[in-house]
Amino acid sequence: MESEHKQTNEEFEVDAGKVVDEVKKLIVQGNVRRLILRKENDEILMEIPLTTGVAAGSILTIFAPVLAALGAMAALLARVKIQVVRIENDPAVEDKQE
Repeated sequence: MESEHKQTNEEFEVDAGKVVDEVKKLIVQGNVRRLILRKENDEILMEIPLTTGVAAGSILTIFAPVLAALGAMAALLARVKIQVVRIENDPAVEDKQE
């Protein structure tokens, strides 16, 4: 039986100069399914869909052009909002399956 996952969202603001480093950290965590980057007025700058199960080193290599573009955009802004969509295992569902 396939395990079900719970989706959670969080949002925070970072200085534009730190956005690339924050995105790299989030990508390496592995449970992030999507990143949405917004201007302070909530206009979407970029959506980055992520895949689970890919090694952190290879995913950073794959996203190198995206991170470069993100750095160029961030240079024009003061602050960037990062919305993080995470996928987490639902322990209640896992208990039922055992």
